[in-house]
Amino acid sequence: MSLNSADIKRIAHLARIEVSDAEADATLTKLTGILGLIEQMQAVDTTGIVPMSHSQDVTQRLRDDVVTETNQRELFQSIAPAVEDGLYLVPKVIE
Repeated sequence: MSLNSADIKRIAHLARIEVSDAEADATLTKLTGILGLIEQMQAVDTTGIVPMSHSQDVTQRLRDDVVTETNQRELFQSIAPAVEDGLYLVPKVIE
């Protein structure tokens, strides 16, 4: 994909970014380099290569799933305005 200075200015306009001619030329050079690199990467034959989720073979250290809080359900429901069968009752807001 080839870009020109007018494309850069159009993209900048769409993004509501003001760019001067010198900035547009510098951005064009950088974007052309990036797009060239992408084309090189797409040219590589990757058939038979399994996609990776991470560049290194790492695993996350996990902690034991242990309950650390005490059950305070009765306390919380004792101060609620309305409770029935262990459920909080709320006013009807949609008819």
